Amino acid sequence: MYKDKKVLAVVPARGGSKGVPLKNIYPLGGRPLIEWVGDIIREVPFIDRAIVSTDSKLIADAAQKAGLEFPFFRPESLSGDRIADWDVLAHCLIDFESLTKTEYDIIVMLQPTCPLRKPSHVIDSIVKVVDEERDAVWTMSETDSKGHPLKQFELENGNLKYYDENGKKIIARQQLTPVYHRNGACYAITRQCLLEKKSIFGDNPGYVITEDLISIDTLRDFALTEWQLKNGL
Repeated sequence: MYKDKKVLAVVPARGGSKGVPLKNIYPLGGRPLIEWVGDIIREVPFIDRAIVSTDSKLIADAAQKAGLEFPFFRPESLSGDRIADWDVLAHCLIDFESLTKTEYDIIVMLQPTCPLRKPSHVIDSIVKVVDEERDAVWTMSETDSKGHPLKQFELENGNLKYYDENGKKIIARQQLTPVYHRNGACYAITRQCLLEKKSIFGDNPGYVITEDLISIDTLRDFALTEWQLKNGL
């Protein structure tokens, strides 16, 4: 709880990952990926309850060993790879509130795929969403200039085309206005934003800028994260 606001952490971890099967329990540093989330949650004093949303018994068992609650399976209708985060979070919040007879003010989504997040990333997001009266706060990392939208291209009918025609004006990276991408470390969202506005972004979203963090999708991402761990990065 933070300033009388009850906080529910939701860890979305479906079992149908295509890039890496059962990615959410694939080993990282000799431990299932989902255990890294449990470690962080224990270091965030504001979180009142923490649950996993999954359709897999294997993931559910690993999540419980990591200290997460497993109140129910995710419905099959919410288990596809094109299901929005809002659908999963709204289902979790509504059903868990009904189960516990408790209303939660802040929902924190912690994806297992960002294992190198820090407790401060989560704490700062919760504090900011409450203190600044935001609908939501997302953690962001600055995008490397090589990935800037003005340096991107599209392929069209065998031709090379600027993604944005303003890219033609760019000569040096110093001309680029910094852009940022969500890194998956933390999404803090108010209950009102989630259920009334039906959004995880809302009308006045805020942000917490963090260092660059790997969001794991592939075996290459796992290998790079392992390398960072071994080298103390």
